[in-house]
Amino acid sequence: MNSRLTRVLFLAGVAYFVCMALAHFFGIKVPVLFVYFDTPFYAYQDKIIAFAVCAYIGLFWSAASHRSVALVAIQVLAVTVLGLASVNLSDALASVLSAEQTTLPYWIQTIAIGIYWLALVLAYVRDGNVLRR
Repeated sequence: MNSRLTRVLFLAGVAYFVCMALAHFFGIKVPVLFVYFDTPFYAYQDKIIAFAVCAYIGLFWSAASHRSVALVAIQVLAVTVLGLASVNLSDALASVLSAEQTTLPYWIQTIAIGIYWLALVLAYVRDGNVLRR
């Protein structure tokens, strides 16, 4: 069983991913909801991202209540953070940025998601230690 804190953390992720899906579906390009908010994009890609984010919504909703799913959600989020870092370092991203653009805003958002991941890990581990007592 997850603690109240762990449930709240996962439900915060649900809220975030719902907002992200809506922003992508409607093309509302704002930082936080769009990591790469100031890069060229195609509207159909954002619709695909919106639907794909629904998988995160379902996963995190389920993880809020089921400890066995929580670990999977944490692992998936870790892969996401690594994937974003990979994109931030990629030549593909560099090729679409203008000379005055920096990757700093993308790194800030990647780090913020990484901090959220760390909070989930710490809460999950704490719950495990409490359950063993």
